[in-house]
Amino acid sequence: MPKQKTHKGLSKRVKVTGTGKVKRKQCNAGHLMSGKNANRRRRLRGSTLVVGAKAQSIRTALGL
Repeated sequence: MPKQKTHKGLSKRVKVTGTGKVKRKQCNAGHLMSGKNANRRRRLRGSTLVVGAKAQSIRTALGL
């Protein structure tokens, strides 16, 4: 059976930590920032974790 290919679009958007958790960037932080208040912009700066079944399907798509 052939190896599973890594989903290249997804691998550019998420990182898998050493313990296997999936990190992603916050949404709504790409553009149009002038319409968002400073507290909201600061909150959007950080990354967040993907949880549950979605994280498992991401790991599968990355071939992990």
